[in-house]
Amino acid sequence: MKPPRLPRIGGLALACTLLPLLAAAATPAKLPSGFSVQHMDPGVDPRADFAKFAAGAWYEHFQMPADKSRFGAFDTLEQNNWTNLKAILEDVSSRTHPAGSVEQKVGDFFASAMDTAAIDAAGLAPLQPMLDRIDSITDLASLAQVVGELRRTAGGGLFGQFVFADQKKSEVNALYVFQGGMSLPSRDYYFAEGFAKVREQFKEHVAKMFALAGATGEQAGAAAETVLALETALAQNAKTPVELRDRLANYNRVSLAELEKLFSPFPVTAVLRGTGLDLGAVDYAIVGQPKFVEGLAQALAGRPIGDWKTYLRYRALIGAAPYLAAPFEEEQFRFYSTVLRGTPQMEPRWQRAARTVDGMIGEALGQLYVARHYPPEAKARMDEMITNIKNVMRDRLATLEWMSRPTREKALAKFARFEARIGYPDKWRDYSSVALARGSFFANVRSAVAFEVARNSAKLGQPVDKSEWGMTPPTVNAYFQPTANQIVFPAGILQPPFFDFTQDDAVNYGMIGGVIGHEITHGFDDQGRRYDADGNLTDWWTPEDDAQFRARAQKLIDQYSGYEALPGLKVNGALSLGENVADLGGVSIAFEAFQRSLKGKPAPAPIDGFTAEQRFFISWAQGWRTAYRDDALRRQVAVGPHAPGNFRAIGALVNFQPFFDAFGIKEGDPMWRKPEDRTRIW
Repeated sequence: MKPPRLPRIGGLALACTLLPLLAAAATPAKLPSGFSVQHMDPGVDPRADFAKFAAGAWYEHFQMPADKSRFGAFDTLEQNNWTNLKAILEDVSSRTHPAGSVEQKVGDFFASAMDTAAIDAAGLAPLQPMLDRIDSITDLASLAQVVGELRRTAGGGLFGQFVFADQKKSEVNALYVFQGGMSLPSRDYYFAEGFAKVREQFKEHVAKMFALAGATGEQAGAAAETVLALETALAQNAKTPVELRDRLANYNRVSLAELEKLFSPFPVTAVLRGTGLDLGAVDYAIVGQPKFVEGLAQALAGRPIGDWKTYLRYRALIGAAPYLAAPFEEEQFRFYSTVLRGTPQMEPRWQRAARTVDGMIGEALGQLYVARHYPPEAKARMDEMITNIKNVMRDRLATLEWMSRPTREKALAKFARFEARIGYPDKWRDYSSVALARGSFFANVRSAVAFEVARNSAKLGQPVDKSEWGMTPPTVNAYFQPTANQIVFPAGILQPPFFDFTQDDAVNYGMIGGVIGHEITHGFDDQGRRYDADGNLTDWWTPEDDAQFRARAQKLIDQYSGYEALPGLKVNGALSLGENVADLGGVSIAFEAFQRSLKGKPAPAPIDGFTAEQRFFISWAQGWRTAYRDDALRRQVAVGPHAPGNFRAIGALVNFQPFFDAFGIKEGDPMWRKPEDRTRIW
């Protein structure tokens, strides 16, 4: 039931993000949470294994928390943030506030989420009206009507839809229709032999959900077979994660009449209108994957209506499970977190509740967070670093040896329009129409989802508000939005270990500076480069320059495809290409900006025995230290756009001569990479 914060068009979020708690250490003393030489392993030669040299002690002493499947520097900061949010939520929920105020809505929402006695006592009852509505379906027409109704508050399955800036006309909001309705992470999970066990576990899970909802053992088993069969039929025509990255291939504009024909005989416009869309506001839609839609239409026409009712019943159950009685929430967690990611236990109730509040009314909670945890000097320091890093990128665009003048001029024109947004939105989202009160947690969730669906639907055909944010202020992440040509840094990430006033500039440029450079480079990665100065998806490259870029990108694909995440499991260099291009540009741009910042100043003295240049690279590598459970790592390699953190720590560096110079790495050393094998794009 949780609405997406950012649209996924063609299966790929349009905003390119970074993303990859420090648990109790194995030794009595805990290691520091931020940059520290204590994370390093001095017994490892940096010329042999730089990732282990930079963070080997952290890996050795780290113990994975039972409620996490992956943990690294990002998660350390995120967990600190959740602790801060917990204090805010407990404070506002413990007091009475004026009706309709931000404090009242946030406090009451959190209080309802924490009232597990009421949630458990309600059992399945809150969802029963939805299930009854599904039971009333008799044909494709009523199926479409019910799916449309469910999408207002509960999803609905079958396919994805979202209103977002038209990628080829970025000043207007358009309707996107794209593949969806599948429960497993990607197409391969339905067909690859390596995921056969997961498919059996999925059937066990579906049967358990139906049993919890009152089905007999035989009924539950039959329902599970039906759900897997239908989802497999959908997956048959779905694109892979790599195919979904191609923005041009996943942009297919059709008239509404052509959209209806693609879905025929299923009346798709009934679904769209049921969601609240005014189809009179536009005369076209953008279909991400036409072959998927055609396959879905065939499946809808060729399978019994009762099968689709079973499928929708599961989709309703699983979408509502986190907000229902404990048995439903626990079973949802068991499959989606334990089976798919290897996570043994849930996060504490307060943290799950806080995630819900942040996910559904995040800018309301964000107002309270910013007031307490975002010092004005953080923005000023960020503005300075962004300016320095932008200057480096601009100079590089002006002097790249492989880019011709016509393409260069357009690249510089694009960069001249580039914007950075820091901390929090200029205008807060208005939640005054969202009914939130103490009592039913499920009712509050439905109210928040209905608000977001209506808000998104109302954008159709309207001018794009480029000041709108796609992440909440407490979020520990950052992103580049290609249709707006802007990077966004929420207040949540502007804290240690990524942004630390107590550390020297080398460390800050190595961490948050690298992040800034990373996001800026996303505007010119293999997909971001396709957007022009206005944020429109168009071909503004000469054929020769396009070929030059592709040749360099292929070297990066080949490099990362050689990394082995687990025995026999290689990183997918094509899937992680965009992030790897951004890392490559980010670290080199940030390093040059740091070097420029030293001009006219005395040379920094070594700290802890390391030069400023060495601390920069150690900081970068420590920023990507990440531990994974094996199942989570397999899933990351299969569907994640990011390479695992230990490869991100070194992958960009071994293409960068100043890194070799800083540590005296020479030919014959394990960390050495031949000059002809190195990649430099930006």
